[in-house]
Amino acid sequence: MSNPSPWPALDGDAAALLVITRHRAASEGRESFLESARRAVAVLSEQAGFLDASIAVATDEAGLYVIETHWIGVGAYRRALSSFDVKMTAIPLLSTAVDESSAFEIVHRRTPGTETSAHSGLAADAGEVGLGSASGPDVRSVTS
Repeated sequence: MSNPSPWPALDGDAAALLVITRHRAASEGRESFLESARRAVAVLSEQAGFLDASIAVATDEAGLYVIETHWIGVGAYRRALSSFDVKMTAIPLLSTAVDESSAFEIVHRRTPGTETSAHSGLAADAGEVGLGSASGPDVRSVTS
């Protein structure tokens, strides 16, 4: 059966990426926020690996917005963030997001007529190993 979704089917080995950022805009700044969000999404949409994006407003909380983007994988998203145009247009807006996790690997997707799954690319010890954890007391310093 063909995939009726505009997104590629998950291939089992690589999870697609969902990025969700929430933003609060004061009543006097909402039009400005929406214009900035539209510009950011436009620049992101020009990047390799971009699939789609949405800007949504909460129906029960004035001034709360969500920007949602989908990417073919975490690598595509990270490369997009390093683009000069993204750094100049999207990063300033994304830096105003509510401080919370925003990137999620899509490990299961269902559409009418299809169901696909993929494996997460997260390392098994991703929640335990942090910056500097790879070295230990018996690892000698590199000398030149």
